[in-house]
Amino acid sequence: MPGLSLILFLVRFMRSVVKGLKDPQFRGLLISVILLLLAGMLFYHQIEEWSWLDALYFSLITLTTVGYGDFSPQTSAGKIFTMFYIVLGLGVLSSFLLMVAERQLDDRISLWPRREKSTQTEEEEGEVGT
Repeated sequence: MPGLSLILFLVRFMRSVVKGLKDPQFRGLLISVILLLLAGMLFYHQIEEWSWLDALYFSLITLTTVGYGDFSPQTSAGKIFTMFYIVLGLGVLSSFLLMVAERQLDDRISLWPRREKSTQTEEEEGEVGT
């Protein structure tokens, strides 16, 4: 069921984001990502004269390096802005996603000792029975 995997991924992702809000560094990166998206959206809306939705769409697609190619800046200012936007945005977005991934990994690793204990207990019980 591919839909279920996506839902579970999104739930884990959102759980990591909510937990991360307690960390000032995490909050700072999240705010930076939001501000970058808003700055891109505002710029493309004003300079390229795209709708708000198209400007947000292009900003998100650009920052995630998907780049479908259905939109591209036509003005020189838009092209120059996009070059700097990609470089700056990739750094900030990748730092944010790395922090989210680290939190998810830490959550999973924290479950390992419990599993080891239950495995050791089963092994000890097996030794006692022989």
